[in-house]
Amino acid sequence: MTVESSLETVFRLESARIVATAARIVRDVGIAEEIAQDVLVAALEQWPESGVPERPGAWLTAAAKHRAVDLVRRRETYARKLAELGRTLDEAAYDPEPSGPGDIDDDMLRLVFTACHPVLSAEARTALTLRLVGGLRTDEIARAFLVPEPTVAQRIVRAKRTLAKADVPFEVPYGADRAARLGSVLEVIYLIFNEGYAATAGDDLLRPGLCEDALRLARQLAALMPKEGEVHGLAALLELQASRTAARTGPGGAPVLLADQDRTRWNRLLIRRGYAALERAVEAGGATGPYALQAAVAACHARAVTYAETDWATIAALYGRLAAVAPSPVVELNRAVAVSMAEGPEAGLGLVDALAAAPDLDRYHLLPSVRGDLLARLGRGTEARAEFERAAALTRNERERALLLQRAARAARMGDDDVS
Repeated sequence: MTVESSLETVFRLESARIVATAARIVRDVGIAEEIAQDVLVAALEQWPESGVPERPGAWLTAAAKHRAVDLVRRRETYARKLAELGRTLDEAAYDPEPSGPGDIDDDMLRLVFTACHPVLSAEARTALTLRLVGGLRTDEIARAFLVPEPTVAQRIVRAKRTLAKADVPFEVPYGADRAARLGSVLEVIYLIFNEGYAATAGDDLLRPGLCEDALRLARQLAALMPKEGEVHGLAALLELQASRTAARTGPGGAPVLLADQDRTRWNRLLIRRGYAALERAVEAGGATGPYALQAAVAACHARAVTYAETDWATIAALYGRLAAVAPSPVVELNRAVAVSMAEGPEAGLGLVDALAAAPDLDRYHLLPSVRGDLLARLGRGTEARAEFERAAALTRNERERALLLQRAARAARMGDDDVS
């Protein structure tokens, strides 16, 4: 691996922490991101001669910290900023202890709450957080939300300017301010995890680094807000979903369908953590929240020793409750799958066909994928092939595309008489 490719990989994994560290010092996420880019350029200049450091992430973070400190020291308003911050700018002492029981010493979490400030629109909050915390490129965010890349770029630039103009503090807020931002924070953490769990584009199905960052943030948030049921619901959902990661791909990275996964590879520790978090969500009164309900679905899968033992009737009922509190075509599609497993493919197909006109699912590759699976189970191979091919044309992930084309070819071979 070349120095350049090594640096690209490390920066991809560490960029959020680098930005968060710099933002804690300069109190401006836009400037912090510029510092991160400067550090990247410095590494590109130095590493080819000096070699890749033993701890490249630590090298980049330390370099960003030094640049941030130098920048603050050069500012004409340094004395005022020093008084406001109430801390020394000694480079060796930038890890203060939490100041109170409601505080938390985590730059990444501060970065999330700052990017989710209500002064920004919902679209801007999501785009900025995925950029700064998730480490996604602008084109990846655009693909994830099916909007033009220039639109996303403009949202991010305007969001950073808005935060700077409003002088938004780099902190985990308290009281009403924290509650006002919580929904956006939970949504963004969920989106980051999903991008890691099923990448929207690229050559790999999984991006484990994103899953790990989202899971860590969810755990930190649960520790910070122990009485918020939906926080524990999200933590439970991510723990249970993450437990399947090792079984979701084969040795070559090809996707493995849920029905074919080796459940002995599911992480039992994460499953136990998920159960415990779900119990805490219920105790905190969050059993009927959207994330807790999705966690309950994941728990049903985790309890089934084999795919055949899955309690699909309960899962269908849970999706029905989820549709009542957080209605969306995607929830209805998931409910259709559960109904098809509980009552038969014909029942599920009727629900899926009713969703065909939903504009939100027009370019959603899982709709024709699900329909193809139901048609295959009904023995309608020719129609199933067409749906799988349509789904393959819509997906932007190469691993998913390959799997869908394989299923299309299998449907074509079996024809209309013996598709399984």
